[in-house]
Amino acid sequence: MTRIAYYPGSFDPITNGHLDVLMQASALADKLVVGIGVHPGKTPMFSFDERAALIKQVMADHDIEVEVEAFDNLLVDAAQAAGATILVRGLRDGTDLDYEMQMAGMNGTMAPDLTTVFLPASPMVRAITATLVRQIAKMGGDVSPFVPEAVHTALKEKLG
Repeated sequence: MTRIAYYPGSFDPITNGHLDVLMQASALADKLVVGIGVHPGKTPMFSFDERAALIKQVMADHDIEVEVEAFDNLLVDAAQAAGATILVRGLRDGTDLDYEMQMAGMNGTMAPDLTTVFLPASPMVRAITATLVRQIAKMGGDVSPFVPEAVHTALKEKLG
């Protein structure tokens, strides 16, 4: 039986923190599906297609194949439609854990066949958030320590 893990998020853009969690998740599953949450009321910096391409490029640079899809429904429904039995959630700190425990409980009730797996971010990437990366980049700061090279290049091109 193929073990499929589903890792949801906005990935706007993918950061070294996301990459850290994906690398850990690749050891747990035979197939990784990255679900990019699409919310009609939000305007991301990168389009879905740009985010998907960056994720695929970054993971290919590490010889890890991932499938990338958009979802705008319940996470458990998207994960089940992808055939996943594992939900991957990255944790940076205790605040993340409190929130993620609530979500895992609710998701477990709605979809008992999905197991939530918490993967702690490595200490070097624990503080990174895509929101902070976008803010720093927009203000002309150097985000190269926080994102893969392909993302750094894409941010420079996007922001001119």
